[in-house]
Amino acid sequence: MEKKINENIRNIAIIAHVDHGKTTLVDAMFKQSGVFREGQAVDERIMDTMDLEKERGITIAAKNCAIQWNEKKINIIDTPGHADFGGEVERAISMADGAILLVDASEGPLPQTRFVLKKALEAGLTLIVVVNKIDRPDARSMEVVDEIYDLLIDLDASDEQLDFPLLYAIGRDGIVRKTLEDKSSDLKILMNTIINEIPPPEADIDIPFQMLVSDLSYSDYLGRLAIGKIYSGLVKTNDNLICIKEDNVRVPLKISKIQVYHGLSVVDTSEAKAGDIIILAGIENVHIGDTICAKECPAALKRITVDEPTVSVKFVQNTAPFAGQEGKFVQSSKIYERLLKETLLNVSIRVKEPENNEGFIVEGRGEFQIVILIETMRREGFEFCVGRPEVIYHFKDGKKLEPIEHLFVDCEKSFMGIVTEKLSRRKGLMLNMVNHETGRIRMEFSVPSRALIGYRDEFLTDTKGTGILNSYLSGYEKYRGDFQERFTGSLVSDRQGTAVPYALFNLEPRGNLFIMPGDPVYEGMIVGEHNRENDLNVNPCKTKKLSNIRAAGKDDAVVLSPIIPLTLEKAVQFIRGNELMEVTPSSIRLRKAELSAQKRKTIDRGK
Repeated sequence: MEKKINENIRNIAIIAHVDHGKTTLVDAMFKQSGVFREGQAVDERIMDTMDLEKERGITIAAKNCAIQWNEKKINIIDTPGHADFGGEVERAISMADGAILLVDASEGPLPQTRFVLKKALEAGLTLIVVVNKIDRPDARSMEVVDEIYDLLIDLDASDEQLDFPLLYAIGRDGIVRKTLEDKSSDLKILMNTIINEIPPPEADIDIPFQMLVSDLSYSDYLGRLAIGKIYSGLVKTNDNLICIKEDNVRVPLKISKIQVYHGLSVVDTSEAKAGDIIILAGIENVHIGDTICAKECPAALKRITVDEPTVSVKFVQNTAPFAGQEGKFVQSSKIYERLLKETLLNVSIRVKEPENNEGFIVEGRGEFQIVILIETMRREGFEFCVGRPEVIYHFKDGKKLEPIEHLFVDCEKSFMGIVTEKLSRRKGLMLNMVNHETGRIRMEFSVPSRALIGYRDEFLTDTKGTGILNSYLSGYEKYRGDFQERFTGSLVSDRQGTAVPYALFNLEPRGNLFIMPGDPVYEGMIVGEHNRENDLNVNPCKTKKLSNIRAAGKDDAVVLSPIIPLTLEKAVQFIRGNELMEVTPSSIRLRKAELSAQKRKTIDRGK
């Protein structure tokens, strides 16, 4: 039977590496398609709606929007460019029929481009390639096009996928051209290419309704919202449908409201047809990957599959002396409830309860994804402790396998020695090195995932902040052996009190401090990084002895070195296995898992 198509709709995902300009290009598409009236004040990167996205300049969650062009509706899905948010990419691709691959004209296709592109090719999406930022002084557009072809061939792209339309863009100015010599000054070429090259969704209106749930949202007025593409049929408000869950469990449900995307917002509609991306309200207990379909013909669509998590982190209730003073939600049950809610909205995160019932194990794609979850929770008023990220090992035929990353390093030639030495110490193997004779070199390494935990900050220090580090998961290999993860110990407070300038001044020669005068401290709290390998118990509350003897220089003012504030990334990467990070809405503190100095001494003696 011939499949019918919905000619009036195009569903596209925009995929790119972090900071290659896809959200800026979507801004220009909005402006030129008439979503905003003339003269309307519009923010930059309007698709980055989360506070964290605006602050960091990256896309974290996949988002939908729609524009009209030549009486055709284009549903656009803005996907994250970071491999840690791969679950978002897999969901977005399940709604799309084609993809715009955006590549920087200078940097070329980078590791995250490879990761997202691989998913798009596996899903059989039609590609449009756009080389962006052609106005950069260091642009090398033609070389980048060759690199894109090499990458597609490397990823086993089909002949049809290799025959892609190629466009050149200055996304910031809203310009897309067919050739580098072209003088176009708008996005008409891109819009027309989308309409002409991206296939309309294959969807038959005459057969019963079927929709795959690709995303979830929540409204205070409408409750749980299910978002997805209609694969067949049509749906009307108040229809009685069936939700097919995992293990073929069937739950009846009634639709209270249907919404479709219009620009950045959503509008109500009484019915929606096959091929469109819609939002259904009035649905409780639905999960990503479920199929919503007509009662008379219940058949499940293929569930969204995501890659296995590679990193696990332990979340525990805060037991420090200052617990409950700054956070709104401190109970273990509230933390667990919030983590479970995250698993409903994010397919790539899993939560487990450990056998000893101490806290909860959260599994994800990478430490950055976990850090974003921690930051989101603390902003919501949660207070908890987090352990060191650990990689998830696999066991096959009695052998221990570990996740291996394909690492790309871009740095100045003078830093090649220190980078190579540090990575080889962490069981990294160099695979390739390219010198473009520009003063910078590109190196590729195969390194264990655990080697990168805590290395990124060290790498930036080693390359004086000029190095670029990118990686993607290449697979699992036999365990490469142990290596020392941290060569420094911790400076640990031996009492509760308030940090004093005089004490901190005398501690500065011992290492780098994390606290400032006036900060509250407690026994077992880590106040700095020790210069040596061992931990050192110190007294940051020690005051100057007052005496009536006066001597030259005795009363000189104490001048402390500036303290670099602790960030979540730095803290997560710094802690060892026997240390925790205490997170509250207003503070980040480091502490020992066992606060008592005496008990720690006993444990060390036992070892």
